[in-house]
Amino acid sequence: MSKASTSQRASGGQSWGLCAADACSTSSTIMEHPSSLPGWSLTCLLLLSLPGWPGAGAQDLEVLQSKGPISLLAGETLTLNCTVTAVFPAGPMKWFKGKTSGRQLIYAPTESQQFPRVTWVNIANTDFSIRISDVRPEDAGIYYCVKFRKASGSSDTEFKSGPGTTVLVIARPSPPAVTGPPSRAEPGASVNFTCTSEGFSPRDITVHWLRNRNRLGPADTTVLPAQESTSYSMSSTVWMTLAPGDVQSQLTCRIEHSTLPRPLEETVGLSHFLRVPPKLRLETTPLPIRLNAIVKITCRADEFYPNDTSLTWLENGNETELGKPVSLLTQKPDGRYSLTSSLEFNVTEQKNLSTFTCRGVHDSQPPVNSSVTLKISNLSESDEDSNSSQDPASGTDIIIYIAVAVVCAVLTVLAIALLYLIRARQNKELNFDKASKKSYRPVVVEENQQSEYASIQTGQLAATDDNLTYADLDMVHLSKAPKRPAPRPEEVTSEYASVEVQRK
Repeated sequence: MSKASTSQRASGGQSWGLCAADACSTSSTIMEHPSSLPGWSLTCLLLLSLPGWPGAGAQDLEVLQSKGPISLLAGETLTLNCTVTAVFPAGPMKWFKGKTSGRQLIYAPTESQQFPRVTWVNIANTDFSIRISDVRPEDAGIYYCVKFRKASGSSDTEFKSGPGTTVLVIARPSPPAVTGPPSRAEPGASVNFTCTSEGFSPRDITVHWLRNRNRLGPADTTVLPAQESTSYSMSSTVWMTLAPGDVQSQLTCRIEHSTLPRPLEETVGLSHFLRVPPKLRLETTPLPIRLNAIVKITCRADEFYPNDTSLTWLENGNETELGKPVSLLTQKPDGRYSLTSSLEFNVTEQKNLSTFTCRGVHDSQPPVNSSVTLKISNLSESDEDSNSSQDPASGTDIIIYIAVAVVCAVLTVLAIALLYLIRARQNKELNFDKASKKSYRPVVVEENQQSEYASIQTGQLAATDDNLTYADLDMVHLSKAPKRPAPRPEEVTSEYASVEVQRK
């Protein structure tokens, strides 16, 4: 072989070695910015691309990826590995999510500003691994590392794709959020509360409702979407009846998920959704209310919630500042409030029969009223009589007066009847005496006349020598001789005579 031939082969081998060595050192520059290479490098590339040139097509390019799956929690950083076995053909490397026509571009060197969460892991000739920070549930899927070949036209053509890497994002649910009725409800009303959470994966999730740490009945829970997805959301609704004592009650939504080390909870106070209306009552100065006295009227609004309550005084339907009413707000142990307002003023005759009204407005609701009518007790007799006919409290006095009048009438009738009986008895006795005088004649006892008959009854002898014997003279005629007119005798009221008989 001639020296020229040897020199030519040596020169050719030297050129190939130079091209091969330089190609390895400038592969990244070739793929990203081939126009910046020197002219002799372009010549080397042209020679290497020729089918008959030594090394052309001697090594096929392969794109290598880890199949996965790779599981990680949302918020963590994902690393996707990709390496190639050769640096040719010239052209960029790109990452895609999905393989069909609807695949999503994840990263391209010339468009890096569009993917702020994606960066290269290493800058090397054959390593095109990427890093995705702050992984989200929607980042789950299959990622492909694709080699493109630089074309003479404006766009590159896909040369070869890797097998793809499956990524599973295990997402924790967001903290639960509880919402209630849009406006306050009164005790006894049935209201619903809704608990929501989103962005979790896998789909299975458990929801519990608690009222003052006591578990409520089953709730209506829905997880969307119904089909397979990379991220899910949950909505749970529970119904309950409010009570006056719920001012201090609490409602809790508790969720459990496989990604959570412990359950997540959200607690709301039922007081934010409850309105307890006030109970109004009036208290006045004890009766009787005297003229020119100081009277005090107190209005109490009890057991209401929230404390957005105002009390206003009205006199005969018109607002009044009489006595400068003073209000006092207090809170009870159960959380409800009481409000007291007092009205104090001097009683004048013009205030008689005036109506004082306490008006309470609570939480922008319609007003509630309570009224009292002032009655003065020591007016003139005419006024007092006219007022007593309208005063309900005088009804008792009227009943007493009627009862006394009835008793007096009964006693009067009894007295008249008694007097009548006494009078009748006296008249009867008087008539009897007159009849007795007419039926009896005077008895005249004369000497030396014999008695026609006599009936003498002798009783038991006494212990002494002298005895008294009583005789009952039914009728005594002392003489049968012609009767002489006798002098008018004295009135005799007894028909009995006593005769003393000497014991023999």
